[in-house]
Amino acid sequence: MSNADWRAKELTPGQLSERSGVAVSALHFYEREGLITSRRTSGNQRRYTRETLRRVAFIRISQRVGIPLSEIRAALDKLPEGRTPTRRDWETLSTTWRGDLDDRINQLIRLRDNLTGCIGCGCLSLGSCKLVNEYDRLGTEGPGARVLDTHLNCPSKPAAC
Repeated sequence: MSNADWRAKELTPGQLSERSGVAVSALHFYEREGLITSRRTSGNQRRYTRETLRRVAFIRISQRVGIPLSEIRAALDKLPEGRTPTRRDWETLSTTWRGDLDDRINQLIRLRDNLTGCIGCGCLSLGSCKLVNEYDRLGTEGPGARVLDTHLNCPSKPAAC
């Protein structure tokens, strides 16, 4: 971090942006959404605690794996206020998503391995659909991508698919 001493307890938006790799506008958005907080100086300038770096990193990686902001906010709301979250705090928070992440991984693997074939949507528009889904037989099973969507294909135990 070129603009701030590593011992500084507070960071400007520019310093937090530089250190986290997140645009200042995104930091302001996160603040409006209640994901991070700042205090205002007497000159009405924002200042973020160093702990905000961890929160921003958590937000970014959570978004990257597809977790909606509403779930990220709910998880962050469980963290203690007024103190730096511990490793145990973060472990507790992240384990709540383990099942969902496992499901997403299985869905992505299924998508990767079957992307070039029929997705079972019932559209009959691909040349191979008349072979894979003749007479739209998958349409009788319900809407959606019946072949690829793990929730539609085996909703009771998606991880087993």
